[in-house]
Order: sequence, then structure tokens, then C-alpha cells
Amino acid sequence: MPSPNIWHHTTTYELENRAADPAGRLSRALRERVEWSGRTVLDIGCGAGFHLPFLAADAGRALGVEPHPDLARIARRRVRRLPHVEVLDGTAQSLPLPAASIDVVHARWAYFFGPGCEPGLAELERVVRRGGVALVVDNDPTRSTFGEWFRRGYPDLPPAAEVERFWIDRGWARTRVDMDWAFTERADLEAVVRIELPTTLAEEVVLTHRGTEVDYAVNLWSRTY
Repeated sequence: MPSPNIWHHTTTYELENRAADPAGRLSRALRERVEWSGRTVLDIGCGAGFHLPFLAADAGRALGVEPHPDLARIARRRVRRLPHVEVLDGTAQSLPLPAASIDVVHARWAYFFGPGCEPGLAELERVVRRGGVALVVDNDPTRSTFGEWFRRGYPDLPPAAEVERFWIDRGWARTRVDMDWAFTERADLEAVVRIELPTTLAEEVVLTHRGTEVDYAVNLWSRTY
């Protein structure tokens, strides 16, 4: 399924990535959950590879998997000077990796949104070594300014309580993280709002939300295998 933001608005999505988590709270939460120094790390749905340098800084080996060929090419250019990083064409449902080959999995706003992602979870069971850890970052629609926008913009998504039950029933644990958006230019915030929200709501937000910052909450779901 095409991602409506990064697949069609790659440059704007880069602005969004740069604005996210200015205080590093989410980055710290990931490291508090698992130490990946010297280990093999996989970024599923790596997109244009924005998070690969962060993951690769300590990893022994870092891999990105991305289904969109143009994004995969951008990711390869981004990490071309990192010899221990490789970007592969593939999907979460059919990872191009051997069994028990990965220590840490990272997936941020990519495929693993609760009900419907069972094929991808089965692939995690296959590729993650025993004792390995998977990390999934997703929006928390129950709190924060962006959470309210998200809830209003996508009322047909499964209720938050249903998504929570989905993960907990499968042995995943949740860490709530307040990470924020902080843009350098107002125009950048407006551009990102317009690729993340339906048109009518996006224009309402542009008219009513002041400044260049947005409080933004996420769920970090994690599981040890």
C-alpha cells in the first residue's frame, strides 16, 4: 500500500523528519529499551533512509528495507559512505533476509499499525534472533495536539483501545513518549500539515494553529523475542 506522505511528497517529508523529536526524547527511549552497539539492526520501511545514520552510528551492521524503488535509491545515496550499511528492496511482509539474522528491528510509521500487520509480525518471528528486540513507533491518537488532529482526520482507523489490545495480546509493551515537532519556518509546518491531514482539516489547522511547534505524542511498542 503506497504511503500517501513520503511516497508522493518526499522533500516535504524530509522536513517533517528533521522537525520531529527536537529534544531527543524518542531517541533516548529507543536506547533505553535496547542497546544495539555492535549488533545487526534492521530498519523496516526505511524510506529515504533518514534514520539509518542514527541507527548505524553504533551498529555493527545496519540494514534498511524499502518497497518504493525511488526512495530506496535516495536511501542508498544517503548512506553510500557508510560501508556497514545496506539498503534492500523488499516489504515487511516478505523480508529479503535469512532466518535469525537480526538483533534489533526498528520500524517508524511504517506498516506496523496494528490489526492487518500480522504477515509482517510473522516475518519478525522469522528474522529476529532469540533475545533480539523489535521496536515499532506509531502515533498516539489519545493525547497531544497532533493526536487530536490525527483522530479527527482519520476517524475510520481502528479505535486506539483496539490497537492497544492488538499489541498487548501479542506480547508487546508500550512506552508513551512526548516528542514534539519544531520547525524552523512556518511555511515548513504548513507544508507538512498538508501532507499529513485531509485537505479540509489541514486548512483549518493552518488557520488556527499558531507558531512553528506542535506537541506530538507517540507510542513506542517493543517486544523481546
